[in-house]
Amino acid sequence: MLRLPWLVTLCGLAYAQVKLPPFQRKLLPNGVTVLTVPKADVPLTTVVAVARGGQESDPADLAGLSTVTAALLSRGAGGRTSDQFADELDRIGGAFRAAADEQATTVQLDVLRRESVTGFDLFAGAVLKPRFDESEVKKHLEQSIDEARALKDNPGQANAAYFRAFYFGARHPYGRDPKGDETSLARMSRTQVAAHHAKTFVGRNLTLIIAGDIDAEAAAGLEARFAELPPGTQHPWLAEPTAVRRTEPRLLLVDKPDATQTYFHIALPGVHRTHPDRTALWVVNTLFGDRFTSMLNDELRVTSGLTYGARCDLQLDRLPGAITIRTYTKVDTTVQAIDLALDVVKRLQSKGVNAEQLASAKAYIKGGFPTQQLETAAQVAAKLAEIEVFGLNRGEVDDLFSRIGAVTVEQANAAIRKHFVSGALQFCVTGPAAKIRAQLEKYAAKRKEISITAPGVAVPEF
Repeated sequence: MLRLPWLVTLCGLAYAQVKLPPFQRKLLPNGVTVLTVPKADVPLTTVVAVARGGQESDPADLAGLSTVTAALLSRGAGGRTSDQFADELDRIGGAFRAAADEQATTVQLDVLRRESVTGFDLFAGAVLKPRFDESEVKKHLEQSIDEARALKDNPGQANAAYFRAFYFGARHPYGRDPKGDETSLARMSRTQVAAHHAKTFVGRNLTLIIAGDIDAEAAAGLEARFAELPPGTQHPWLAEPTAVRRTEPRLLLVDKPDATQTYFHIALPGVHRTHPDRTALWVVNTLFGDRFTSMLNDELRVTSGLTYGARCDLQLDRLPGAITIRTYTKVDTTVQAIDLALDVVKRLQSKGVNAEQLASAKAYIKGGFPTQQLETAAQVAAKLAEIEVFGLNRGEVDDLFSRIGAVTVEQANAAIRKHFVSGALQFCVTGPAAKIRAQLEKYAAKRKEISITAPGVAVPEF
């Protein structure tokens, strides 16, 4: 039976109001913030370390440095070689992961309570004392370069990478590939990785979250080890770059002559994580392109059969992102699919949404949120990490259903008129240029073309 102890009184007739569970907050003398969230219904403990910065902290010429650093944390740490770390993790049945996103690097370990002492030792070693052996760094960089080159063989993944560079531009942190490309990865060295780690994993820049069935003694030992970190300096958030607001349509065509399908992104300017319109846009985008029964998927997949799936992503990061339609189709139906996607946008703009549609989207979000984001200790830890990184408070969760419920038809349609504006759409298309180049001219007067075989994912200036 599913138990969510932080659900309280019913909100309306069908949905409970979600609440974050109680948690303790402590600030260590060196600046580390420690959050403890007891949840003893399953004998599993999750520990998470979150460092501010992520992709935003990567030097402009070293895209992917945070991702590379995160990946190397467990490749030898705390007196263990890479193989010894992996063997010990397997022996205790633990799960370790580390990754960087636009604004943070997150390291996580899930372990059974009875293995907390060993698990926490592995975790502390990885976060605090990674070895960064020269051989491991070299091997990982070589593998990453090979993967970056292989990405060009997958036009869908390639189009996503080119889209970031095209839409945000080289001077914007989101315009760089978060994993790096073959050019930026080739410039990295052990010295740069170690220096990035030393700068990022310091007291004032870290939040430590311990959630689940917690062994108090093991947790105290882990906290003591994090207290030994140098205070360092908190990553200073970048000032918002010049807003990515285009005054006219642009189109980037990435030529892949052997492609049998065309992949495309169509983007509008989006909002940031704390924007006042974020809740209304979330509800609207659920209807438009963020579920299987969305307007976009209904038209492009169910009704027309032009694709196996179409969606619209609402990017909510620290800096303003994009609202992005993405899908793929056969080469000979490229224009038909793009035109139909644009038609769905225009229909949303002209007709808006009604009360029945709004109620459906609200129910969909409320129905999935508890189990998708608050059911496990790991999910709770992830939500607390998000709150810390974005400078939010527990009201982000505790008041969520109330905020969703309060979105009116008038507010939803106002958000559509404000944000789903099609006057300066940005198109990134990957496919065989010789077959589709002429057909794409009608979408934008400003167009550029690049071969997918060119090194990296840099795009020409418009």
